[in-house]
Amino acid sequence: MPFHRHTLQITTLAIVLLLSLSACAESKPYVKLKGQTITVEVADSPSKQAIGLMYRNKLADDHGMLFIYPRTETLSFWMKNTLISLDILFFDKDLRLISVAADTPPCKVSRCPSYQSTAPGKYVLEVNAGLANKWGVQVGDKLELHLQ
Repeated sequence: MPFHRHTLQITTLAIVLLLSLSACAESKPYVKLKGQTITVEVADSPSKQAIGLMYRNKLADDHGMLFIYPRTETLSFWMKNTLISLDILFFDKDLRLISVAADTPPCKVSRCPSYQSTAPGKYVLEVNAGLANKWGVQVGDKLELHLQ
């Protein structure tokens, strides 16, 4: 009997460990800002950055897109073929908020306005329009990355 109990305990432990590892492997990248946790799609290549959130009909309030650039520079975004209004939050190399383009409207014409960072940036977070105001974000706020 003790042998079977020991085998059962080891099997149970193995299953719990495998489930834990599976959950970790499936966890999605996220960021934290002003106490909010936002699951993000990471746009860290030119092709992903070119498409961004174009052609999306909706975006959950706890989701967004994080753009990561190789160099710190003045960043410029436009809303061509973007179907939802967004807040565009620009962060510097130290993950400090440098500026916000709030409530940027969709653009369906050939010449869309661009929205620039007010200082050199390295990271950009796009979320649904109005969330930056709702969360009370301010220049200097720190973004936390959890990208695994």
